[in-house]
Amino acid sequence: MAHPEELEALSKAFSGLGVDENSLISILGKSHPEHRRTFRKGTPHLFIEDERSFERWDSHRMNLLRHEFVRFENALVLWAMHPWERDARLIYESLKEGPQSYGVIVEIACTRSSEDLLGARKAYHSLFDHSIEEHVAAHVTTSERKLLVALVSAYRYEGPMVKEETAKFEAKIFANGIKNGDKKNPMEDEEVIRILSTRSKLHIQAIYRHYKEVSGKSINEALEGADLILKETIECLCTPQAYFCKVVDEAMRNDADHQTKMGLTRVIVSRADVDLKEIDEDYNKLYGIALSKKINETANGNYRDFLLALITREN
Repeated sequence: MAHPEELEALSKAFSGLGVDENSLISILGKSHPEHRRTFRKGTPHLFIEDERSFERWDSHRMNLLRHEFVRFENALVLWAMHPWERDARLIYESLKEGPQSYGVIVEIACTRSSEDLLGARKAYHSLFDHSIEEHVAAHVTTSERKLLVALVSAYRYEGPMVKEETAKFEAKIFANGIKNGDKKNPMEDEEVIRILSTRSKLHIQAIYRHYKEVSGKSINEALEGADLILKETIECLCTPQAYFCKVVDEAMRNDADHQTKMGLTRVIVSRADVDLKEIDEDYNKLYGIALSKKINETANGNYRDFLLALITREN
């Protein structure tokens, strides 16, 4: 019979992000048929017993576990890629997944430098024989289309110059666009799209600051109940580290679905050479626990170890 501590270790090895390969090898690899039968009966969240007392995998759980087994491999493959290829492939996959993944397009379009977004667009040409703009326009049929096409087409000024008066004036334009959202979707408002897709990030951050001054409430308050894509665009342009902290925290929640879980790999791998240290610090401030500690508690095996290595490495 399998020992209770072994059952607990096996259950933990299958729970969370990734799998604990060492536990599976050391316990399951040496187990006898009766041990495995005890394991199946002792883990009803993994196995279903039918009317004939036959223990079989829960099909949904089995599919989820297949994703967990390849999570480490996917992280390594993404890490080895050129960042432009990685972003191009992430956008391509998000378009295949559909509206629930369009936030990935926003993330890449709004948090990369102008040169890196241009590089991703070049990589997309080489990989898929189409432009990002063309595929976004063809695949997105919802109200987000105009904004998403404009964002992936952007090549923003990245210098330090910001005209505060212009930013304040455009904060009023933006406030009017949101205020009139019941009449016209802000994501289809030409002026809102122009501001979000052409202005520098520093300029949009100035608009973010002036917004409360001209409207009486913050942009975040004004966007409560607004379309998620619009909210994520503002977050990625104005408070990117806080946005990334939110993505990884949601990915590590117990009830996270597969698409949400993918955010942990995507953020840690894509930001490791950019601002992962700042994300780590902000995560601690926002959630009261070090990101590395949270990953250590939530993830398993080689996948966990690889993510921790990226967080603690010296650039």
